[in-house]
Amino acid sequence: MVYVPTLTPVIAIHLTAALAGLALGPVALWARKGATVRPKLHRAFGYAWVTVMLSAAISAMFIRDYRNPNILGYTFIHLFVALTFWSVSSSFYHLAKGNIVAHRKAMQGLYFGGCVAAGVVALLPGRFMGNLVWHQWLGLV
Repeated sequence: MVYVPTLTPVIAIHLTAALAGLALGPVALWARKGATVRPKLHRAFGYAWVTVMLSAAISAMFIRDYRNPNILGYTFIHLFVALTFWSVSSSFYHLAKGNIVAHRKAMQGLYFGGCVAAGVVALLPGRFMGNLVWHQWLGLV
């Protein structure tokens, strides 16, 4: 029998913020690329993206998993919380210092690490989203 936990309010908040981050991030990154620079769009989507990423990170601190290898209920995926806080703070530090290249690298790293890589880890069998997708939706596990 596959364990699929209930969708608690904290998990719902986290899931909503994470999916919003996955959707908003490419727009914020795209608005500063190419021949046409869109600073207002970049700033608006950038602040929105940072807000949902911080919301996802904060809500993740209240989600515990005592079944998988853990320390006080925190598993490997919780390292993405530290990545998020580090990337956001360092990117704004670099922005304040005028180092746009470092700012860009920090934000791109956060998107690919905090959204894409964390999303892949979250979809592993045995995790809430993995069990939900692979068992309930597709009937594979």
